[in-house]
Amino acid sequence: MSAPEFVHLHLHTEFSLLDGACRLDKLVERAAELKMPALAITDHGAMFGAIDFYRAAKGAGVKPIIGCECYVAPGSRKERKAIQNASGRELYQHLGLLVADGQGYKNLVKLVTRAHLDGYYYKPRIDKELLAQHAGGLIAMSGCLASEVPSLLMHDQIEKAREVIDWFKQVFGPDRYYLEMQNHGIPEQAKVNRYLLQFAKEFGLKTIATNDVHYIEKSHSFAHDCLVCLGTQTTINDPKRMMYQREQFYLRTAEEMAALFHEVPEAVKNTLEVAEKCNLTIKFGELHYPVFEPPETFTREGYLRHMLADGLNRRYTLRVKAVGNEWIVEGIDDPTRLPTYVAESGQSPGVSSQLSVVRCP
Repeated sequence: MSAPEFVHLHLHTEFSLLDGACRLDKLVERAAELKMPALAITDHGAMFGAIDFYRAAKGAGVKPIIGCECYVAPGSRKERKAIQNASGRELYQHLGLLVADGQGYKNLVKLVTRAHLDGYYYKPRIDKELLAQHAGGLIAMSGCLASEVPSLLMHDQIEKAREVIDWFKQVFGPDRYYLEMQNHGIPEQAKVNRYLLQFAKEFGLKTIATNDVHYIEKSHSFAHDCLVCLGTQTTINDPKRMMYQREQFYLRTAEEMAALFHEVPEAVKNTLEVAEKCNLTIKFGELHYPVFEPPETFTREGYLRHMLADGLNRRYTLRVKAVGNEWIVEGIDDPTRLPTYVAESGQSPGVSSQLSVVRCP
């Protein structure tokens, strides 16, 4: 039996907290059972499960593809406000990113880190400025209905969608930007897919077919619905709650995906092409220290001593110079700042002019 000609590139595990329901062990076990050559992880805004997934997939004989479905701010990631557009007030959009190589892994780590540190507003967000700076080694997908291009197409903003596609093509290149088609029985997806096929020809881009996997088996749909209720603080009795199309967001077989996209079989096969471009190798059991280059005129050890002297002054008001392998203590402005200071009777804190020299090992 030949290997399936499809790879899942859009998948949420248990690390898409209170949204994804794919347990890593069961997930890779099912992928191996279906003889899938590779499998991607694209959790929401985080990489918490990346290493566990990598190890589990390797252990099951499935090629792991590390990725993330990032949240992208509609403007600057540093702006703490929503932007009004055709779809209403928008705080963020989705964007699927996959790691192609070691550089891409480092860049994705940087993007996710910056999203949490200086882009957090409801969700950890990056922006296009940051994305352009760290696009190397990454493959981008146009995304689900909550992504920028599909959202624009849903609201008939065709020219704006064309501009966005051109931006991504310029940043990632035509070989690392794919137009993502989905089919979960949602009418808006059919509309978006028709436009994506037109844009693929216009821009010389390729399409890929994905299933927005949130659980492993079709029968897990109800359990996933309950999980989403927990995440959105509601109950299954609330008719206005956030709901996924029933029995659609599971780990479909290659045959099921081929049947869903029988009119565009190349979109299914192109997922193999993407998987072949993703060749990250993570070595374990080795120490990976960062390489730090000190400012000019300093050695690494000399700059460390310089920083220590500066810290002693800021924290304890000690006036210290680092000269070679020696510390020259020139004095202290406020002895009471010392953690071991004990005031003696009749002594008042003052400026000490006593000099001493301490040799560094």
